[in-house]
Amino acid sequence: MTIGRFAPSPTGRMHLGNVFCALLSWLSAKSQGGRWLLRIEDIDRQRCRRDYALLLMDDLQWLGLQWDGEPLWQSTRTDIYEHYYEMLRRQGITYPCYCTRADLLASQAPHESDGRVVYPGTCRPQKKTVLSDNERNSTADSKTDDEKRPAATRLIVPDCDITFTDRNYGPQTVNLAQHVGDFVIRRKDGAWAYQMAVVIDDALTQVTEVVRGRDLLLSAPQQIYLARRLNLPSPTYAHHPLLCNEAGQRLSKRDCSTGMDYIRQHFTPQQVIGLLARAAGLSSDGRTVTAEELIETFSWDRVPRHDIEIAKSQIVGQRAF
Repeated sequence: MTIGRFAPSPTGRMHLGNVFCALLSWLSAKSQGGRWLLRIEDIDRQRCRRDYALLLMDDLQWLGLQWDGEPLWQSTRTDIYEHYYEMLRRQGITYPCYCTRADLLASQAPHESDGRVVYPGTCRPQKKTVLSDNERNSTADSKTDDEKRPAATRLIVPDCDITFTDRNYGPQTVNLAQHVGDFVIRRKDGAWAYQMAVVIDDALTQVTEVVRGRDLLLSAPQQIYLARRLNLPSPTYAHHPLLCNEAGQRLSKRDCSTGMDYIRQHFTPQQVIGLLARAAGLSSDGRTVTAEELIETFSWDRVPRHDIEIAKSQIVGQRAF
């Protein structure tokens, strides 16, 4: 059985870009007779708020996107992440990293338009060995002041290709060393990194299909590799184009006209689903429609690969539909 999921971070009210992802994920799972899970990615205690999580749940139900079972809260799963973190540490493939973002940006030009840089291996040890508890304790007092600073934890990646087939963007081959570099699995503040928590949660909740924006396409090879190191299964992936404004910038929570508070004041759920169905190539006229009515005709073959412009005139005011 196909098991999909929607995994928002409750750092603010959802906007149309978030809803677009939720709709495609829900339709993909339901069109295959599957289940659709909701996971609240609230491990960032400083930015995530429970009231935002409750609002997004209410928004999903208002839209007719009902999840199966109980929502999963990442903030309750620290012990599980610790268990798998220890597995990686004992393999001798992790190390502390003291680099700041400024250090990384100064080391090279951004590799992608979103500002991502390939980690150059500044803190990577020449030879990594697993220390016993006694050895770690005996060396703790000899650390330099620099080494006593808060450190992130990075995972060592090999110079190898990860190959997978995306349901929307087709065959993908990514060299981990060249295009990613050693990546963070735990942040300096102790919070679990996105890659780490996602891999564990998807596997343990038996998620078989991940649908998300194309900006996360490069996360797939990292997660596939990490799952292999943890002896966990990997889901299939389907990445979708992003919704953008007239300037080509992807929609964000800062744009109030695309936020769900504004949308719910001015439009019906059927109008919102109709607009997004047209954007996804699932409808030619943007007619009002329920999510349930789109299940029978949903196909990834109809979803475009290029980013989709949502003009403000389509949203603001009753001219939208």
